Amino acid sequence: MSIVPDDAQTPQSRLKAAQSEMYQGRFDQARALVDELLATEPDNVEALYISAVCARYLKDFPGAHARLEQLKSTAPDFGRGFQEEGHLFKAEGQAEAALEAYRRACQFNPALQASWTAQAELLQAEGREAEARQAHAQADRIATLPRELVAVTNFLYENKLLKAEKLCRAFLQKHPRHVEGMRLLAEIGKRFGVMEDAEFLLESATEFEPDNIQVRLDYIDVLRKRQKFEAAREEAEALYNRDPESPVFQSRLAVERMQTGDFEGAIALFDRVLETLPEDPVTLTSRGHALKTYGRQDEAVSAYRTAARIKPDHGDAWYGLANLKTYTFTDDELATMAAREGEPGLSFQDRIYLCFALGKAYEDRKAFKDAFAYYERGNELKRVQTRYTADQMEQEFAAQKEFCTPDLFKAQAGKGHSAPDPIFIVGLPRAGSTLIEQILASHSQIDGTLELPNILSLSHRLRGRKQISDRTRYPRILHELSGEQLRELGEQYIEGTRIHRKGAPFFTDKMPNNFRHIALIKLILPNARIIDARRHPMACCFSGFKQLFAEGQEFTYGLEEVGRYYRGYVDLMRHWHEVLPGDILHVQYEDVVDDLEAQVRRILDYLGLPFEQACVEFHKTEREVRTASSEQVRQPIFKTGKEQWRHFEPWLDPLKDALGPALIDYRD
Repeated sequence: MSIVPDDAQTPQSRLKAAQSEMYQGRFDQARALVDELLATEPDNVEALYISAVCARYLKDFPGAHARLEQLKSTAPDFGRGFQEEGHLFKAEGQAEAALEAYRRACQFNPALQASWTAQAELLQAEGREAEARQAHAQADRIATLPRELVAVTNFLYENKLLKAEKLCRAFLQKHPRHVEGMRLLAEIGKRFGVMEDAEFLLESATEFEPDNIQVRLDYIDVLRKRQKFEAAREEAEALYNRDPESPVFQSRLAVERMQTGDFEGAIALFDRVLETLPEDPVTLTSRGHALKTYGRQDEAVSAYRTAARIKPDHGDAWYGLANLKTYTFTDDELATMAAREGEPGLSFQDRIYLCFALGKAYEDRKAFKDAFAYYERGNELKRVQTRYTADQMEQEFAAQKEFCTPDLFKAQAGKGHSAPDPIFIVGLPRAGSTLIEQILASHSQIDGTLELPNILSLSHRLRGRKQISDRTRYPRILHELSGEQLRELGEQYIEGTRIHRKGAPFFTDKMPNNFRHIALIKLILPNARIIDARRHPMACCFSGFKQLFAEGQEFTYGLEEVGRYYRGYVDLMRHWHEVLPGDILHVQYEDVVDDLEAQVRRILDYLGLPFEQACVEFHKTEREVRTASSEQVRQPIFKTGKEQWRHFEPWLDPLKDALGPALIDYRD
């Protein structure tokens, strides 16, 4: 017989009833309630958590572990889940496993005071006094925080952002100069994409407490996300000058130097960190990333391999090797990766890295079935972390077509900033955009930059905060902008991207997703050039599916998702060609591979620039390349890569189905 009345059988009421039973020590009843709920909602995070807690108190340790594995699979960054795992391991007498679980709990939610306290106790028992003091200090810091801000932090790290914002704003209305409250609200703003508000809050917080290191580190992060790279570097240098021997400050300045193109300076700082922490796998891997981007591949390989040797479960290092695209794993390395990926205690993110690295390793051995299995597993794990839905993206495509009409361009014609400098290379990732950029960057009049986020940031600003209640505010707002506003937006783009340029009259911006914002580009920069880099749908989509992107591109983590996205892209590009006839150059990757010089001449004619032989010999051009194709574009073109997807064709029917007519009809 159910404990919950028949008129209150909603999932939320059942959870509240289970919590009440649990708090009163009636663990059998609480467990029965949530297990009944889990029969119909197997991914309910709170129900899984309560079930695991009850199982532990009932001494059903195998049942508790089973529920926690379900929980971690459903919500891989749920801090309380790892805290409960720590409690469970501790109850079983597994001190080291408990310590690692508590550490991960604090990684995913630093407001879990019980996890800091438990860490301190376990560390002290092992005689690790310095580490125990640090954990105690964290627990004491949380204990001194206002309870409202502890609740805000918990909401924040459990991705309950609206609740976190509401509570934090209410707290700051009563305590407007509370620095930790300001810092938390800024973090909420960052997650909502409201970077201007976050920057203002953190700038103010640094004035109130100039010695608050965490606030200053957060401020640097926001400046970088707002593409204020020089300012971020200046702030990092100020921290570094406070204590030049601090590995934390050295690492932060190294990252900011990379953002401003000073790779030699960044590598030098990473080397200094390694003098203090010679076996730090994170620093070794970061150094490898910098060396890779700078074109020093052999040294990058050495850095990655050293990091993997020191910490064999450090997935980022293994994937760094795989992502070079030119590295071949040894049999011993393959065996090590497979063994580590199979360990149940491996962190979620490390497992993702290892799955994609193993996919590449098996593909190189032509073991395509095994390779696909790992690629698919990596994508499934990654998809758990995303909130992307193909339906919502298709609504965004439809809104662009609905509001960005010939009437819009006629009414707003010529009102933007007149600069002809930018050359936008748009399309999908893994469609050949890096190749086109490398070709153009080899021209004496063109600076090659990177995937600049400036247009995406402008679109977020125009969309505003009411993304749920008014999904079409952007692009509808493009009809309402005045000539002055359009010109100012264009000027902001030109000024915001200047840091990436080296003095040439033109520059590239190869952010692929800018194809969704071509109306915005042409309204604020009417003289900008746009190149649509396109590739065969199966080759492009599967190449994206087997690539683990640093951030964004969430549509690639599923065959159906990437297929629907490609289909929507082709449809939207046809719309742009109709409403902006002659303004966009379509460049097909396969045509570039088949006849490089002819396509180079065609592209330069479109840009109004003279032919230069260096563009054909692009692989000889020395420059930083920050995308997954960095090593491939440092080599001549090979035709063998066009059909690689066919090795995986037996498993790609979901992709073909999702592409629909775009599988055949994908050229303009």
